[in-house]
Amino acid sequence: MSTHSATGRAPSGTTDLLRLAARVVGAVFLLVGVLGFVPGITTHYGDMSAAGHHSMAMLLGIFQVSVLHNVVHLLFGVAGLALSRSWVGARAYLVVGGVVYLVLWVYGLVVDMGSQANFVPLNSADNWLHLLLGVGMIGLGVGLSRRRGVRA
Repeated sequence: MSTHSATGRAPSGTTDLLRLAARVVGAVFLLVGVLGFVPGITTHYGDMSAAGHHSMAMLLGIFQVSVLHNVVHLLFGVAGLALSRSWVGARAYLVVGGVVYLVLWVYGLVVDMGSQANFVPLNSADNWLHLLLGVGMIGLGVGLSRRRGVRA
């Protein structure tokens, strides 16, 4: 059964929820990107590097961040807000973004955390968060793009 009506559009309640989910996820990424540049919320702020595993800055004292890491969060947030304008864009953002985070999770599992290959940088907390983000974003994108028996 198609998730679209005869007009080629998704049911309005589903569209609104899907677009809202993409908007919320995008806003959270924007917030995280900004907070990564706030001393105090990011511990060892003075030890933040542009990129790489030598950055000792820790968002919330848990997640290793760098300037590159924060900028990627900001860009991912802007993309989410922009793509949330349409059903197709919102679904693509959530599903493709989720896949990106699952790939990043796998990368974090296999990369030597002390090597130059850990350019993002990543730590164990980042890896588990990336798994949760990947599964959650794909779940939202797929789940909210299916037609429900009862329209919202």
